[in-house]
Amino acid sequence: MRTADVLRLAQPTPRAFAPALVFGLLSALSTVALLGTSAYLIARAAEQPPILYLSIAIVGVRGFALARASFRYLDRLAGHSAAFRALASLRVAIYERIVPLAPAGLAGTRRGDLLARLVGDVDELQNLPLRVVQPLVTSLLVSALAVVGVSLLLPAAGITLAVALLLALVAGTFVNSRIAGSAERELAPLRGRLTDETLDLVGNLDVLVAFGAVDDRLARLEQTDARLTRSATSRAAGAGATAAVVSLLAGLATVAALVVGIPALGAAVIAGSTGADTSGLFSGTSGSVLTGPVLAVLALVPIAVFEVFAAVPLAAGAWRQVHASAARVAAALPDALPPELPAAAPRDGLRAAETSAALPAAETPAALPGAVPRAAPPAPEKWSSTATTSAPSLPASARGADATGAEGDTAGGVRAVPVIRLDRVSARWPQLVAPSTRATQSTQATQATSATPSATVAATAPDGAAAALRDVSVTIRPGERLLVTGPSGSGKTTLAAVLVRFLEHSGSFTIDGVDVRTLAPEAVRQMIGLCEQSPYIFDANLRQNLLFAREAASDDELLTVLDRVGLTTWAVDRGGLDAALGQHGALVSGGEAQRIALARVLLADFPVVVLDEPTANVDPARADALLGDLLAAAGPGRSIVLISHTDVPPDLVTRRLRLG
Repeated sequence: MRTADVLRLAQPTPRAFAPALVFGLLSALSTVALLGTSAYLIARAAEQPPILYLSIAIVGVRGFALARASFRYLDRLAGHSAAFRALASLRVAIYERIVPLAPAGLAGTRRGDLLARLVGDVDELQNLPLRVVQPLVTSLLVSALAVVGVSLLLPAAGITLAVALLLALVAGTFVNSRIAGSAERELAPLRGRLTDETLDLVGNLDVLVAFGAVDDRLARLEQTDARLTRSATSRAAGAGATAAVVSLLAGLATVAALVVGIPALGAAVIAGSTGADTSGLFSGTSGSVLTGPVLAVLALVPIAVFEVFAAVPLAAGAWRQVHASAARVAAALPDALPPELPAAAPRDGLRAAETSAALPAAETPAALPGAVPRAAPPAPEKWSSTATTSAPSLPASARGADATGAEGDTAGGVRAVPVIRLDRVSARWPQLVAPSTRATQSTQATQATSATPSATVAATAPDGAAAALRDVSVTIRPGERLLVTGPSGSGKTTLAAVLVRFLEHSGSFTIDGVDVRTLAPEAVRQMIGLCEQSPYIFDANLRQNLLFAREAASDDELLTVLDRVGLTTWAVDRGGLDAALGQHGALVSGGEAQRIALARVLLADFPVVVLDEPTANVDPARADALLGDLLAAAGPGRSIVLISHTDVPPDLVTRRLRLG
């Protein structure tokens, strides 16, 4: 994604932002008119005319004072409303681009830096309409109108005001750029770095304490904070110096107005002594002839104009910050998905068409045979182990939450377990993933058999360091339990990522004969669920950790699924569904975390479940017992793909596939 695309999305549409511009312009004009009218009223009142002569000026002062405050309020209201609406659309567009990258495409991204980009830098973009566009438009228009108005009173004063404004623009922008330019461009990266280092310190505090590395991390954090403080100080110094330059030139503009206005006032005095008519604001033939009140207006109007114009040099500094933040946001969003990641169909409702143009969209989702609404999952013994062979129909997910029934469902509305077939499937991890986290070892799968002669699979992998998984062929029939083993780096986790469409693949991967490339990845993940090796436990209570799988589940359903995974006693001892699990599951063991993850899978009601190293974090003496409990809880109807680096009891699986 280009920086210009981010900036275009951050700027409200002209129709949405026009009221803010109009109210801002009226507020600024009221400011100038208020000071000019006040100066005229005071000077004219000093001449002690009849009070009737002052009535218009008095009403004008009151009216402009009320108008200034009212229009300022409406300006802030309309401007921030438009900016926040644009920001909301921008956040949606950004998340639409980030979601297809997760999780494989974000494995090499620092979470703190990404958080700073998606929160702090996106928030900074609201200043594009509020501190850049609107101040420039209103200030320049008001300044131009003020120059024209002053020129009508005294052309020479209009020229001096225009020159002073031009000098303020050049000098103020130059001073701000020299003092704060580099600091303003560094603020966003430094904030991201500080956030990343802070999260890294807090998230790994136990390890850092164990190895005595806390002091080094704190010193690094203090250095980053000191750099951020210096940059913020430089920015403030630049803003102060700019304000000083503008104030100085405002004073010079007032002096210049007096220098050119006093001679014209003298001409009015001479004309009055000769009997010429000087009753108007100005009169004369060869030149302008001023009255005293008008001279006061010419002297004080520049002060009001410069008060409005002071935002122009500062807008240049705001632009540098906004542009730096937009560049950081754009850098986190690729122009197109890496070829190793599956394309995702964009959601509807984006404000700008370009928000999804750069990402390849999935084709119109095909049907997943046997898909039914997920509101009420069937009991495990009701799973159908016979795959439907009817023509594909639109999946329930595509029909909406109110859909009922589906073509290809088995009798009684039970969703059928599909046939999963992989033929010469290869896959690799995206290049943006850190090399240390990518599987770089070439794999070769060998044919293996179980006690059943027909239960065979074939897997081969030609040499090729770039691929983590090569030429795997396997058919997973309804209700089967396939064990996938192999050494570290042989492609087991890569196979799991392919099955749930976290990674794109070559070769053929079908679900009941439907090519998964014709399906949205979300549709595939409604049929195939993944229990990761280290399941993520949210810093919330047990109930909330389960409701992430199905928000509509009742407490009775949650307790039922906890009983199925063997956590009833544990949950009761901890306080029931309100039991706290701690940050990243600090208050639960590895086996308990796996049981909670399986409970989520059961709530989500996946026909096919992939268990990736479910006993990796469990004592070997208890591994077989835990695995037996997990498979028993999954029920006999589901298809299970069990990934393990060690062998398991033969009675727990139907077939075996060894990689490497």
